[in-house]
Amino acid sequence: MSYYYLLLLAILFEVCGTTCMKLSEGFSKLIPSVLIFVFYAISFFFFTLALKGIDVSIAYAVWAGLGTAL
Repeated sequence: MSYYYLLLLAILFEVCGTTCMKLSEGFSKLIPSVLIFVFYAISFFFFTLALKGIDVSIAYAVWAGLGTAL
């Protein structure tokens, strides 16, 4: 069950990165531009950990569904 918590953390950080992409206004603002890469790196780290206990097909489907919904 803890793998699903890691997947949820990955999704939340991915949503934060995507939000920062909008806030960066085409990479013209420094802090949101840097945070895009920070949040995506953290997101992929947690996603990698989650994949140790969840099949890729299920993890990606949940990632895509919840990421779009959020």
